[in-house]
Amino acid sequence: MTDKQWHEDWYLPVKKVGMTTLLLAAVFSFLPLVYLYFAKGILPNFTTSIRAWGLVAASFGAFYVVEPVSYYAILGLAGTYLSFLTGNISNLRLPCSAMAQEVLEVKEGTKEAEIVGTLGITGSVVTNLLGVTLAAFIGMSIIEVLPDVVIHAFRNYTAPAIFGAVFGQFSMKYPQLAPVGIGLSIILIGFFGAPAWISILAAVFGSIFVGKVLFDKGIID
Repeated sequence: MTDKQWHEDWYLPVKKVGMTTLLLAAVFSFLPLVYLYFAKGILPNFTTSIRAWGLVAASFGAFYVVEPVSYYAILGLAGTYLSFLTGNISNLRLPCSAMAQEVLEVKEGTKEAEIVGTLGITGSVVTNLLGVTLAAFIGMSIIEVLPDVVIHAFRNYTAPAIFGAVFGQFSMKYPQLAPVGIGLSIILIGFFGAPAWISILAAVFGSIFVGKVLFDKGIID
């Protein structure tokens, strides 16, 4: 497939559908507020609304920039739209995209990798939807019979285990870059108490910079 065909057959349709669905999701998220206003006459005052928005922006605003930049290399364009629409990015969409590319042995950053990664994310969305629906009916019944130590492990160690597995997967491919990514995070958080978003940016762009240097020197492919 030529670059022109890729642009016309993949990039433009993906961008159109992705932007449309995300904007619709943003608009529809206000429907509960519209219902409360017109059906119940409930409307929070402007000061309270701005204060609540400020709290959310202060806590998560940085991730509006950090996450798209740090995840795009694995998710690709279509995967980014899909992931930010459906959620569970770091603990589900990202690992599924990476694993799909790993299994089919496609090279990261290529057109093939983007298509394969998107299919992996799509499969995770369908599986997640079925799993959540099933869990809504029988999940609590299962949790109630599990020992407390198992419940505690699920709640506290599932996400770190997933992150560790993804880090290990890419560390095996690029062992020269693994110490850079994790080292910068340890230094910034452990010694300087930096916020997580600063650590993520430093790890991502620091790894990119070191990777470019090693690539120019012929140390890595």
